Amino acid sequence: QRTRLLADEDLAVLGVWEWRENLERGIAAHHAGLLPAFKEVVEELFQRKLVKVVFATETLALGINMPARTVVLEKLEKFNGEARVAITSGEYTQLTGRAGRRGIDVEGHAVVQWTEGMDPQAVAALASRRTYPLNSSFRPTYNMAVNLIDQFGRPRAREILESSFAQFQADRSVVGVARQVKEAEASLEGYREAMTCDRGDYVAYSSIRRELSDLEKINRRDATAPRSLRDQRQKQIQRLRTSMQRHPCHSCPEREDHARWAERYWKLRRDTDRQRRQIESRTGTVARVFDRVVDVLEALDYVRAGEDGTATLTDAGRTMRRIYGERDLLVAEALRTRIWEGLDAAALAALVCALVYEPRRDERGAGEAGLPRGRFREALSATETLWQRLDDLEQDHHLPGSEPPALGLSQAMHSWARGALLDRVLTEADMAAGDFVRWAKQTIDLLDQLSLVADGELARTARAALDAVRRGIVAYASV
Repeated sequence: QRTRLLADEDLAVLGVWEWRENLERGIAAHHAGLLPAFKEVVEELFQRKLVKVVFATETLALGINMPARTVVLEKLEKFNGEARVAITSGEYTQLTGRAGRRGIDVEGHAVVQWTEGMDPQAVAALASRRTYPLNSSFRPTYNMAVNLIDQFGRPRAREILESSFAQFQADRSVVGVARQVKEAEASLEGYREAMTCDRGDYVAYSSIRRELSDLEKINRRDATAPRSLRDQRQKQIQRLRTSMQRHPCHSCPEREDHARWAERYWKLRRDTDRQRRQIESRTGTVARVFDRVVDVLEALDYVRAGEDGTATLTDAGRTMRRIYGERDLLVAEALRTRIWEGLDAAALAALVCALVYEPRRDERGAGEAGLPRGRFREALSATETLWQRLDDLEQDHHLPGSEPPALGLSQAMHSWARGALLDRVLTEADMAAGDFVRWAKQTIDLLDQLSLVADGELARTARAALDAVRRGIVAYASV
């Protein structure tokens, strides 16, 4: 019933008959590579207790009330999209929490399979921890910036970001450092009192001594410096020495006692200044990133700054409001420079796929072999050149750049948009059907945006590409 909309040849490629046979035996798998409808079938049969054993990734543990009595963890690590990493205590609790349902089962069992090198104490620590830190990954994007400016104005947008959870976390992370600075300030005041001299300002005198000592060390260490530079330093040393000798505190009989307190004072002062810089670098960080994002938008004429700190959107900025995604600025610039015009529907689908696809670490650097030539290669080259220019601009403004276009799935998406059969496409993609469908849906989403914000021919091509991708199992998964 759930697979009736799929063609027979697609059912064979998906291995539906073997899958159904395993379901009848009470065994199933559940992972991100399954089609959404297949996962729903597994979940429903498991809830009805018709499936007894499910081999699953953590996707089965997220927000689903399953009648599991026992959970077995094969390994205490997972793949996070780039590499295999140890699971956190929160993830351990989420996974093992599937064993036994609150208010229904009296008890549940969680089993961790032993592997060589496993530390039992580490397992116990995972199981016993009950506090799980929540870390914000929020950062202002170009689309967010233009929408906030358009709706609230730049000053109010900045205030909103300063009150975000990400900024709260950044501020909270320096609470301990701020406490240390406050304690150090009290100690510094005590040191000032201890080196008080009735002849004059010993802090000023000790500052001259420090500067003189530092310069003499540099001059001795840098003996190979040009003669003109060494002569200049020598004059400065002589000037400082004269100032020190003429200072009233230089003749104080307790001068060296004061000097010992001064040494402690300047050491603590140096450490405290470093801590203050640390606090300044963390407080207001989200708002500072927002300012840098707006500076980039101003440089590209998406935003125009007013003299009173306000900002207004240009026509390009108003278009940017409707473009969402990790590479929003690249897409907006590609539309403005018209580098995608002249592509056919399949080529546009392949290029758009390169802007949404996120390859695994070992897949990065996929070449252009198998991709269409001619106009596609020209558009791809122009897109990569544009990305490099934007990346340089972002680096100049101390912003993390976006990833370059990723071609790992573009050949398969091009074939799919041209009507290729599922088995050929999955072979080219080298991935499970569910994974291909997920990236196809994201490709469709960006094509839909292009169909709404682009002009004329490109908008029509985007709609044609959208229809070409949304077919077969991709359309079925969207039902």
